[in-house]
Amino acid sequence: MSQDNVELFTKYLRGERQYSEDTIRAYQSDLDELRRFLAETGRESALENVDHLDVRVFLSYLFDHGDGGRTIARKVSSLRSFYGFLYNNGKVIQNPFQDVQLHKAGKHLPRYFYEQELTKLFDQVATDNSALGIRNQLLLEILYDTGARVSETAGLTLGEIDRGPRVVHITGKGNKMRVVPYGKYMEHALDVYLKTVRPALMKNAKRSHDNLLVNKNGEPLSASGIEYVLKQIAKKAGITQNVSAHMFRHTFATDLLNNGADLRNVQALLGHSSLSTTQIYTHVTRENLQESYRNFFPRA
Repeated sequence: MSQDNVELFTKYLRGERQYSEDTIRAYQSDLDELRRFLAETGRESALENVDHLDVRVFLSYLFDHGDGGRTIARKVSSLRSFYGFLYNNGKVIQNPFQDVQLHKAGKHLPRYFYEQELTKLFDQVATDNSALGIRNQLLLEILYDTGARVSETAGLTLGEIDRGPRVVHITGKGNKMRVVPYGKYMEHALDVYLKTVRPALMKNAKRSHDNLLVNKNGEPLSASGIEYVLKQIAKKAGITQNVSAHMFRHTFATDLLNNGADLRNVQALLGHSSLSTTQIYTHVTRENLQESYRNFFPRA
């Protein structure tokens, strides 16, 4: 029955919709992939019996096999059209792809560090006890502990570090101030850096300033300088992918939510003016839950 309906759909595309042969082959390829998926996962049901659960698992399958957002959106569109055709012709009682909601094409989920990658970066700087190595230890702690943007990190001043309650006063977009706590690892890194490293580096400075992070000449470490430093650390750590300061911000938010933080608290810590901006991280954590389900639940 499935093949008969596929042929009917093909004739509809060719005759009534007047699609090109290349477009028709793309539709057929998407239907073939769904059929292979049903067979490989033990779902021996015909295409006509696909339900909403099958659709959800199929979408996870596409994601796991490396399909990008645009590719998945195109396949969903093809399959929605196929099942819409069957529904309109009384061949199925529902279109299981009708209510599938995807992110807009091109709106990618933020790339964040996996635990192993983060460990490699911190282990790399921990082995370097030079002045710049100790500064880099503090740099990583600031980025990960506070989720600060690279521009905010570069602009941090000595007066914005309140070591009593262990909080940082961060000046964000629109000169909005937010207060972010930091942990014991950053506290230790600050202690070493402020006592020994920064005073030594400041001897090379041509002018006095209160920027927290400085380069080898005692001048403020710029945002582009931070990005360069991170790329060098990643290279030495054996991480081949492109690394940026913003990935620490993504990791900060993702780890908070994965460990039970309230979304509005994360919004405040990130300095987002709108909750909708923060909500993209809930998709990341939802994928983490889905992956755990698929990996560990015996009937997944």
